Amino acid sequence: MVSSATAVPEVALRSGSARPMPAVGMGTAASHLVPEVTKDAVLAAIEVGYRHFDTAYMYGTEKPLGEAVAEAVRCGLIASREEVFVTSKLWCTQNHPDLVLPSLRETLKNLQMEYVDLYLIHWPVAQKPGPIAFPAKREDAVPFDFEGVWRGMEECQQLGLARAIGVSNFTTKHLNKILSVATIPPAVNQVELNPVWQQRTLRAYCAEKGIHVAAYSPLGGQNWDGTGNAVMASEVLAGIAKARGKTVAQVALRWIYEHGVTSIAKSYNKERLEQNLQIFDWELTDQDRLNISQIPQRKIVKIDSSLFSQEGEFTSVDPSDFDIVEE
Repeated sequence: MVSSATAVPEVALRSGSARPMPAVGMGTAASHLVPEVTKDAVLAAIEVGYRHFDTAYMYGTEKPLGEAVAEAVRCGLIASREEVFVTSKLWCTQNHPDLVLPSLRETLKNLQMEYVDLYLIHWPVAQKPGPIAFPAKREDAVPFDFEGVWRGMEECQQLGLARAIGVSNFTTKHLNKILSVATIPPAVNQVELNPVWQQRTLRAYCAEKGIHVAAYSPLGGQNWDGTGNAVMASEVLAGIAKARGKTVAQVALRWIYEHGVTSIAKSYNKERLEQNLQIFDWELTDQDRLNISQIPQRKIVKIDSSLFSQEGEFTSVDPSDFDIVEE
């Protein structure tokens, strides 16, 4: 069992003043939100050594996460809020220059915190302001003011409400738009990344630009298309796991860690939470790495099909700007 946060390696972000980011975080996106279940799972995660938690306005888990952290402080599991690294995200309906700061203030109120360690633009997509609709109507997509929204993000950091700022689901094309106008560069790009979607092009670009990469769906979890989980069903990963005496999940997370990427793995099961941290005292072999590099690649999360209804038309944006598939 991991007994303290020091057991999890950390990476210093190149931009901002956030504390170093632990190499494995707990995700809190849930298809069926039960706040008490989320709160209990976060407390269990803190008990086994997690100090990195990922939420978003859209998930509806900011409040239970904040409550869990406050309770962990009260009962002595952690000394203070400063011991945890908390990420939240700006939703598409909030992707407007005048809504960035008020949206973060709302997130902080939900979390009962004075700051987040990292605040991300959730998607490179803007929708008409208003209540979250999921999936959204295609006609509610509006042009994204990259410069204006990023200025709002920079203000959040300058005010100390976000210790670092970044993006999520951005391709190199989207990142170029931000970097061309940024005074403060994004510290992190959180994207779908796992052995079945390795993001080689994006990882190389981010390394060159000093942007740390974080991986959601590191275990292939968001298989919304009903085609099964290509990571957990991988014969290559299963073979390595058997040879190493590890789980398939541990092999996938170890592979991500060896590439210098932070994993955001969602599990509410305490045993699996523990297992997901047991990846730091062993290594993959060169043959393992070669075999994983040859796994056929398949992207699951796509903006058009993941965020929008398949009915109606995009009237003010070009959907080809959304999904630029980069291997």
